[in-house]
Amino acid sequence: MWMTRPKLWLPLVVVIAALGISAPVYAHGVGDRYDLPLPLSYFAAGGAAAVGLSFVIIGLVVKGESRAGSYPRFNLLRFWPVKLLFSRPVTVPVQVLSVFLLSLVIAASLAGTNVPEENFSPAFIWIIWWVGVGFFIALFGNLWEVVNPWKIVFSWVEALFRWAFPDKRFGMGWAYPAKWGVWPAVVLLFCFAWVENAFAESANPRDLGWMVVAYSAVTWTGMFVFGRREWLRRGEVFLAVFGIFARFSITEVRVPSSEACPGCSAAGSPNENGECVDCYERFERAGKREFNLRPPVVGLDNLETINVSKVALIMLLLASVTFDGFSATPEWFHVQTFFFNQFPELTYKYLNGVLIANTLALIAFPLAVLGVYRASCWLMGQAAGEGPKTGALAAGFVLTLIPIALAYHYAHFLGYLLIQGQSIIALASDPFGYGWDLFGTAGYEINIRVTNARFIWVFSVLAIVAGHIAAVYLAHVRATRYYSTRSLAMNSQLPLLGLMVLYTVVSLWIVSRPITE
Repeated sequence: MWMTRPKLWLPLVVVIAALGISAPVYAHGVGDRYDLPLPLSYFAAGGAAAVGLSFVIIGLVVKGESRAGSYPRFNLLRFWPVKLLFSRPVTVPVQVLSVFLLSLVIAASLAGTNVPEENFSPAFIWIIWWVGVGFFIALFGNLWEVVNPWKIVFSWVEALFRWAFPDKRFGMGWAYPAKWGVWPAVVLLFCFAWVENAFAESANPRDLGWMVVAYSAVTWTGMFVFGRREWLRRGEVFLAVFGIFARFSITEVRVPSSEACPGCSAAGSPNENGECVDCYERFERAGKREFNLRPPVVGLDNLETINVSKVALIMLLLASVTFDGFSATPEWFHVQTFFFNQFPELTYKYLNGVLIANTLALIAFPLAVLGVYRASCWLMGQAAGEGPKTGALAAGFVLTLIPIALAYHYAHFLGYLLIQGQSIIALASDPFGYGWDLFGTAGYEINIRVTNARFIWVFSVLAIVAGHIAAVYLAHVRATRYYSTRSLAMNSQLPLLGLMVLYTVVSLWIVSRPITE
């Protein structure tokens, strides 16, 4: 019986394998250390067991084919305070503030002190915006659609031009090449990941300022050449990334109409009823609209077509987040030291041994993640014996990996946000580093007691395991649409389950290294 029921014995085998490959790691550390109460292998095995058990439970509970969009929702626009949030007296000041902050970042970077700790821009970009706003969006909804300063500035200029020249078209109006997909966003995401994880001067205000100027030029040029909506859908990398994050959140915007929507944003897509979901372009213009409270995770389950370029974007996002954590481990420090010793004569800002090591890793990690994922999809097809081919499975299941990326993102960055994020309090009073005290907070000192390594470790374990369980659920729901029976759906998910369990173990190991070492 056991040999003929792989969905029952495979999770147990994976857990036993996790016990075998995860040798006990005991605490060594400096600074705020945390001695794990149990060997790391126990945590890894427990996390693997939880993910494996969830597979069995979800397989038993979720029966039959599930329809995309068939989840409970509650329209918050029934309440006037929520309606007020979307009114122009609120949105216009928020948009003005967003543009002001972009201007401040550029001005402080280029005209302020070049000491990163004394300049507003590095802390705002890397902590408040990338980490803090990303956290908010993944939990509560796509704030970036409302406060995107590049979109706002272009919209203002476009509206002013049309007012002055009503008979003329603003922009070149070139047709966006369909074969480009979202490859521009993929390239820009790699550049962003390189600056964050490979470039040693990523906190240098001058370098950051010129990079922001360059990105602004690229974004506005893209919108001018191909049209605002088209470039935002295809090339604005942060709209693409934050739009993916927002699908995990507990809110959505919805236009309950079956009319075609030519202006869907990067995050938006019609569901099987033809309703436009998470399309802020249409939401802003619609008469009848909804701002719904919904269960988390369900926004990652829809019927949109995922092309190769979007698969590449998600693979790069997952891999860059993983490498960001791995780069903080002692093991990677040894690799960097090796490369540094191999190229001792290279001591330039843009060319040195450490930068070479980090750049090669940023190329290798996405390729490795993609290779393992494609192999899992091939095995899925083999396990089921029927249904879609490898490419279709890779496109169909790629969004199920997003909870994993988000869980690791939270686990890796929470302590960074809680502690280093406090630096913005002092920097707000003296953004240029000129010795100002605009709000009386320039003397604020960071309180490191707001959290500790123990809390971060427990949170990380819970977040990573929960993220993988959410991914297992999404994958099973998707499988019920591809395969004719529940048994085939379960069998098809065994390879993906193995991948998720393995990633659980690897993620816990990566997160533990900076804490215990």
